[in-house]
Amino acid sequence: MTDRHALPAGFRWGVSTAAYQIEGAVEEDGRGRSVWDAFCERPGAVKNGESGRLACDHFHRWGEDVELMRGLGLDGYRFSIAWPRVRPAGRGPVNGAGLDFYDRLVDGLLAAGITPLPTLFHWDLPQALEEEGGWLQRDTAHRFGEFAAAAADRLGDRLPAWITLNEPFVHMVYGYALGIHAPGRALMLDALPAAHHQLLGHGLAAAELRARGLDVLIANNLTPVRAASEAPEDVAAAEAYDALHNRLFTDPLLLGRYPDLGAYGVGPDLCGSVREGDLELIAGPGLDGLGVNYYNPTRIAAPTDPGLPFAEAPVEGVPRTHFGWPVVPAGLHELLLTLRDRYGHALPPITVTENGCSTDDTLDDAFRIDYLAGHLDALARAAADGIDVRGYYTWSLLDNFEWAEGYSQRFGLVHVDFETQRRTPKASYAWYRDLIAAQRAAAATR
Repeated sequence: MTDRHALPAGFRWGVSTAAYQIEGAVEEDGRGRSVWDAFCERPGAVKNGESGRLACDHFHRWGEDVELMRGLGLDGYRFSIAWPRVRPAGRGPVNGAGLDFYDRLVDGLLAAGITPLPTLFHWDLPQALEEEGGWLQRDTAHRFGEFAAAAADRLGDRLPAWITLNEPFVHMVYGYALGIHAPGRALMLDALPAAHHQLLGHGLAAAELRARGLDVLIANNLTPVRAASEAPEDVAAAEAYDALHNRLFTDPLLLGRYPDLGAYGVGPDLCGSVREGDLELIAGPGLDGLGVNYYNPTRIAAPTDPGLPFAEAPVEGVPRTHFGWPVVPAGLHELLLTLRDRYGHALPPITVTENGCSTDDTLDDAFRIDYLAGHLDALARAAADGIDVRGYYTWSLLDNFEWAEGYSQRFGLVHVDFETQRRTPKASYAWYRDLIAAQRAAAATR
């Protein structure tokens, strides 16, 4: 980053994690089973047969991890509250021992001068609810509202802002349409009710949070969509993909309506799941902030498979992460300007709630430093262009369980030896610490 592209005063610097990816302790203090516990038991579902059963053992080592965050000089920490810890069966009595863990964590963060930013759902649905239909069933949205109320009643006195859902697009597509994430269903377009019911759950949870005087955000995975060529069929395919990935989970929140999904043969009732009053509940009085998770742009061509109106094409001529994702920092700037142009005054302040990369790691992770520097420069350019950006939470503090990839993808600023649980800060940890201090000092003089 350059001084010319410095971020605004009051900008919040943070890191993000998720419960199933770091906590472990899946059978302690009354925690119930989640869909990821069940999915990891399927032969071949997760690389090397791995699971989050121990993960980073954050449940026991949270104090050490808070000290790592204190050492970075962070303003904020985005984490998720495991629904199965709080309501083991997804409904019914609240498990006080599960909330005790988050009480300890929140108090420890506040004592370290770090503001916690909780996410209520980061893909770990209680398995008992999945056995009743999961997010394909409307009832799950109501159970989510109850979970939000229980968590906020215990923790809301110290947590002023809450994220309802993390990446509902990814959860619907990977979990319900393609089956490569938990719960492992491969329903293709029949997964669309899971989109509406997640958003309905957001609306119900948001109402509970607002009733307690709390701010409400959502964290959407968003991508700039580029047509593979100027050919009309490629342009139409890119528009169809944009409607599914970006607009399906943002238009209802900011515009109070679903986008046109006619390219998929789907009407505005989303396969019969939308009822009167749902969209008003989803939009509510508006979001207090939009969380943007950005990793890469998407290039789209005309379909080769008759089942879908698009085909993904490779983004060429750019570096790639260890995961194989294209590295395009300018895509973040492009995405934020597209959001402004698309939603205008309806667009709330933006926080980048995830951005990071996996590397074929050594402790000297220069690739990650370059990645973060490029994306932060793009974010600063967006701020200079008038986008209201409030914070940046890199993914992730720790190497962790990377879903179906097991422990093969390392995203952390801190290396974790999963045999010994030893934490070792990487070069990117020191770089991020120094950047935060320099940006804070520069902001104080402006």
